Amino acid sequence: MSNPDSSRSVLRRKPIDLVEDENIDSGLFKSLGLWQLTAIGVGGIIGIGIFTLAGLVANGGEDADAVGPAVMIAFLIAGLASAAAALSYAEFAGMIPRAGSAYTYGYVALGEIIGWFIGWDLLLEYTAIVAVVAIGISGYFSEFMSGIGVDVPIWMQGTADTIEGGVINLPAIVVCLFITWILSRGTKTFGRFELVAVGLKVLLILFIIGLGFFFVDVDNYTPFMPSGFGAVFAGAATVFFAVFGYDAMSTAAEEATDGKKHMPKAILLSLVIAMTLYVLATLVLTGMQNYTDISPTAGFASAFQNVGLPVIATIISAFAVISILTVMLTFLLGVTRVWFSMSRDGLLPTWFAATDKHGTPQRVTWIAGIASALLAGVFPIRAVADLTNIGILAAFVVVCVAVIVLRRTRPDVHRTFRLPWMPVVPAFGVLASGFLMLQLHWETWMRFGIWLVIGLAIYFFYSRRHSLMNPESPRHGRHKTHT
Repeated sequence: MSNPDSSRSVLRRKPIDLVEDENIDSGLFKSLGLWQLTAIGVGGIIGIGIFTLAGLVANGGEDADAVGPAVMIAFLIAGLASAAAALSYAEFAGMIPRAGSAYTYGYVALGEIIGWFIGWDLLLEYTAIVAVVAIGISGYFSEFMSGIGVDVPIWMQGTADTIEGGVINLPAIVVCLFITWILSRGTKTFGRFELVAVGLKVLLILFIIGLGFFFVDVDNYTPFMPSGFGAVFAGAATVFFAVFGYDAMSTAAEEATDGKKHMPKAILLSLVIAMTLYVLATLVLTGMQNYTDISPTAGFASAFQNVGLPVIATIISAFAVISILTVMLTFLLGVTRVWFSMSRDGLLPTWFAATDKHGTPQRVTWIAGIASALLAGVFPIRAVADLTNIGILAAFVVVCVAVIVLRRTRPDVHRTFRLPWMPVVPAFGVLASGFLMLQLHWETWMRFGIWLVIGLAIYFFYSRRHSLMNPESPRHGRHKTHT
């Protein structure tokens, strides 16, 4: 039986000891402090969840049971599962502050093929998240234009699956390309924009919660759970999309001024801030308007319109567009850094790992941005949201397993943050993430399976031979296998 650490094994592991060397000459600039990292995390978590998915899940839309006011419970369930993974990410981030996030963690702890699958999974998931958020922004853009007396033509508001008479979601395509341009300007520019935009976002949400509280009608909370626990669990699987983002933030570890110290704190801070705002916001939303009347595309805008505050609805729509941009920035950053890291390791062509004078991998930035624009232009929001959820849930399972394995195989490695109640917390993360995956539609599983099969073919035909861990690779020599 072959040794899993053999340089020719698909389970060969990347040695932790090489991480520091890679940080020195990565080509990425170190410019992100604790609060910029936290802003990126909050920016990635809060956005489409409050402004779109909360209303979609509460109302049910056309293809799911209404969760009603129990959407708050759906967020809490998703948040609990996410918290277990967040603690696992925090331990890894304090130990391995390297671009790649779950891809790198899986590679180091479980082996190359596991790392490959998670990296390949994240490429699709993060790109799809950018598309989902762009679709959500498009809904608020239409509300805003309507509020100032301009009707956006139906054909450009979405596809035929989402709106009658729709052809393509043109606003979503445009915003994807705009975000790509911002990220292409460099991490320093991106970090400043993110910090300001996230500050505006949090102020907007606090304003919505504070003002909306005065229009809450407790009768709207009845029935609290109109479709039972099954719908709540299914809703939790959908809104899970809204309770991560710290994982994408962790891909920027090499661009942090002190990754080992700041990354764990930023991960936990961003999740606590986001979950507090989610619970308060969903209580206000479902209290202001009966769940059957909530707009599945622009929930808060329609709620304030309903209580006779059309000007507030227009303001919310305008600021929602600006604030949701931060989610797109965080996840577009994530996909480019995972792609960069996989290319640097030789699992994808090294052509993609080139950086420019801004310390930005321009090639993958524009490829990922254009791909997200195409997804946003032609697919309905729920199909893309579910696809992203199954991807991140799979990544969470791997990270939770990896943190258990690495605690046993490398107890000597210094950890700036140690996950409490080991292995109970990560084991709960595995079970909770697996349970939520089972709530997703079979079509989502089919699409996910097809993507992984494509990835398997690429790995065996290209990645395994070109990996820097392979002694027969032309670039072998910078890495040594872990012993």
